Formats: sequence, structure tokens, C-alpha cells
Amino acid sequence: MSIGNSPEDERPFEDGRSSDGHEEEARPSVGRALQQARIAAGLTVDDVSSATRVRIAIVHAIEADDFTPCGGDVYARGHIRTFAKAVHTDPAPLLARYDDDHGGRPAPTPAAPLFEAERIRPERRGPNWTAAMVAAIVAVVGFVGFTAFKGGDSDSDAASQVTQGATPSAGKPAAPKPSNTTATPKSDPSDSAIAAAPQDKVTVQVSAVDGRSWISAKDHNGRMLFDGLLKKGESKTFQDSSKVNLILGDAGVIQLYVNGKKIEDDFQPGAVERLTYTKGDPEVG
Repeated sequence: MSIGNSPEDERPFEDGRSSDGHEEEARPSVGRALQQARIAAGLTVDDVSSATRVRIAIVHAIEADDFTPCGGDVYARGHIRTFAKAVHTDPAPLLARYDDDHGGRPAPTPAAPLFEAERIRPERRGPNWTAAMVAAIVAVVGFVGFTAFKGGDSDSDAASQVTQGATPSAGKPAAPKPSNTTATPKSDPSDSAIAAAPQDKVTVQVSAVDGRSWISAKDHNGRMLFDGLLKKGESKTFQDSSKVNLILGDAGVIQLYVNGKKIEDDFQPGAVERLTYTKGDPEVG
């Protein structure tokens, strides 16, 4: 089967009979229903891929009821919803059928097991007490030798010198305190910080605040700026001279700041959103 041919070349198999020769009355699978709706709408796989921005290989896999390439139940449900809208069919019964076949609505998956390797941190070492003790012993021996050599009155002079020498060293830790105090505040992201974005460009900040989500970002020429998974707590900032196009795999976990303004759209968990932002006041294209 060639990819992108006419819908007639991709008709579903006529397997409406069971092994005993009787016609099956069971409802079609999710993939078969989507395939039949696509053909009825006169669309090819290429047409669906272009309309949904879902890769052709994933469209073929969905029609074959193979949802593994989708990357999980949340993304599979988003692809089913987008696919159904593209072929002009109601996604609700298809999502219900998918949930029945896959054990119900997916529960949020913690990101930690998928990225366990990133949790490994170098073991923190304690202070080297052996070296400190050796240095202290050397200092004491040197001091005793010095006072024995000087003798008599020089003992008081040596003690005075040691006392005077100890005063600056005791005061040294206090000197860096002002610099530490000034370095303590952290520059956490805020509306005012993002508002400093250039006015002659469009600036979009994408933050995964409630979970992880696949995102894609392109500039006004269609050049890919980013295509990958954004983990919980991570942010990405994209900038272009005129326009930024976004696709959010799970828009419900995303917070957007566009040109210095927080976007208050009520995105639903698991929803795939396609957004376009330009210069000035944020406007969804």
C-alpha cells in the first residue's frame, strides 16, 4: 500500500463474517472506525496527517489499532480525538471504546520512573577531618618551636603576634557576609521578568507546571525550534520576528506566557492544542 494514495486504495478489509459463516454485529474497533470514517470523508492518510500534524506512520498504526507509537494512553486519547475531528466523526464513543479496551481512563503517570537515571547525584562528601587534624598539629608544633627558640621575653611578643595575627583570621569569615546576603535572593520567573521581552518580536514561554507534555514549536518559516518532551518543572522559551506556532501534546499541564502576559486559557488534561502567537497582545491563531 503506498502512502498518500486515494482513499479507495485503503478500504477496510471486508471481514464482516465470523468463522462459522454468520455476519458479525459487533461494533468496529477504534482504528477500524476511524479508517472507515476517513474513507467516507474522501480523505487519504496524507490528508489526515497534514490536518492533524500527526506523523503518517502513527496514523497507519492507529488505523491498525496499534497505539504503541502514540507514547501512552494520554497521547493515544489525544490522537484519537484529533483524528476523529479531522474525519468529521464524534470522538466520544471512540474514546469510550478505547477506555473499555485499555482498562479505563489513564491515571497520571509519575515522571520519576521514566527518568530514574537523572535522579542519581554524586555522593556528598563530608569534611576531611584527617587533613584538618594534621594541619592543626603542624601549627601547634611550629608555635611551640618558635616560642622555645625565642625564649624569655620573646614568649610574650610571640603570644602577642599570634593574638594579633588571629584577629584578622577570625574576622575573615564575616567579610563575605554582605556578598552572600546579596546573592541569597533567587530570580524566580515572574510576570515582570517575562515582560522585559523585546517588543519587536514574539516571545513565548512554555512551562510544564502540572506534569510532563510533548511540545512542538516552529517559527514563521515553518522551521522547527523544538520537538520533544517537556518534563514537570521545566520551561522552554521561543522567539521569532513575527510568529510562533505551538502544538501541546497535553495542554492541561502547560502554563504559557506570551509577550510578557500570562495566558489564562482553560486547557483540558490530555487535550492536544495547536496555537499561533504573534507580536503585541497575545492572540491565538
